Amino acid sequence: MTRPLLTEARAPLTRSVQSINAHGETETISIPAERDLTIYIDKRELVTLMTLGAHPEWLVLGYLRNQRLVSSLDAVASVTVDWEVGAAAVKTHTGIDHIEERTSRRVVTTGCGQGTVFGQLMDDIDNLRLPHAQLTQAQLYGIVNTIRTQESTYKSAGSVHACALFRGDQMLLFVEDVGRHNAIDTIAGWMWLQDYGANPELPLVFYTTGRLTSEMVIKSAQMGVAIVISRSGITQMGYEVAERVGLCTVGRATGKHFLCYTAPERLLLQPELAGPRLRSAS
Repeated sequence: MTRPLLTEARAPLTRSVQSINAHGETETISIPAERDLTIYIDKRELVTLMTLGAHPEWLVLGYLRNQRLVSSLDAVASVTVDWEVGAAAVKTHTGIDHIEERTSRRVVTTGCGQGTVFGQLMDDIDNLRLPHAQLTQAQLYGIVNTIRTQESTYKSAGSVHACALFRGDQMLLFVEDVGRHNAIDTIAGWMWLQDYGANPELPLVFYTTGRLTSEMVIKSAQMGVAIVISRSGITQMGYEVAERVGLCTVGRATGKHFLCYTAPERLLLQPELAGPRLRSAS
């Protein structure tokens, strides 16, 4: 078996960012460094994947195999990853038969990285205009408590993600699915049918149990939601997109704890509600 030539491109898996905690204090924290990697086969663009980039060459080979585009490793001459341009160039020995036909139909999965969707959404990101919306810390705690007491499939079976739409701290819709992208898309369709609009007095707030990736942030912004809450964290690209559109992202929201990553002006802090700080014994 002839092994292809592979680069050994590596990228930082985390990034340090500033956040504001429930007491109004600034903290330096680490977030996953999500990044986009566009795959080219013999100079033909194939797909964009979202990845941390720990072993991008292995990722590319695995994708080609699982998509049944390459049946044998012998067919691949090399995989060259360049993080400066976010590209992986795959060179084959004899090309891929009928590649146009075999890649003409894209099926979007329930997975976390939906590169084709990501590319389309990013095209219009600078045209997004979010409503003037603010949420109080008390309302944030109300949302977290509502989710905590919500009867759910996750409590009985696990292995699902949950998303919910709130107006202020009043829950309008709660959806669970195997992937958070499915859940947020369900909410977006429901909102469209209901013709929900912006109301500065009672802002729309989106909640997800999953991490705040770039696609989750973009879809929320497209829904006209300016505040997103997660019990998980945020990725680098999610953070960057949220900053770009002025969307308030709040993560690690459990109990009285949370971290506001972006657009903190949309969150009206009430540090006294967080309770006393627990100090470690000296």
